[in-house]
Amino acid sequence: MEGELRKLIKSYELLITILMVVALPVYGMIYLYQSSGEQNWNLPDLPDFVEELLWGAGIGLLVSQFLLFRKRIKGSQQAPEFILKMQAFSQAVKERYFLLFLVSMLSALGLLFFGSAIFNLIFAVALLFFSLGKPSPLRIQKLLKISDEEKELVELASRP
Repeated sequence: MEGELRKLIKSYELLITILMVVALPVYGMIYLYQSSGEQNWNLPDLPDFVEELLWGAGIGLLVSQFLLFRKRIKGSQQAPEFILKMQAFSQAVKERYFLLFLVSMLSALGLLFFGSAIFNLIFAVALLFFSLGKPSPLRIQKLLKISDEEKELVELASRP
């Protein structure tokens, strides 16, 4: 069981790392491009409703990732076995971080084409969820309501 648990934990930790490593430089380059004001990429002018669509989708995805994650966690608490709880938790974490990655890419696109500060704010909130939502053994114990012995198994499995 510890081997399967280790595999689950390593899979979502790797995914989180990869998504952050891709999202941060993309957004950072676009932010620096917008801040410098010296380069011109001759981007097409998009209609104003596209800007509203992008920030609306970004905010909507931020809210939905939070609500979906909470819903998945409540569902995983009902699982009869610990490993089933962890599998459901792992899937919920992966879904959450894919949505956060999508939000960061929408923010980058919005900033690239429109330069609006709302996209900075949306990205900052997504980054906050990226950072503070990262699963730890204590967080897993609180979310899944597992015993101290199961928490120790999670701690052992999450060690490098």
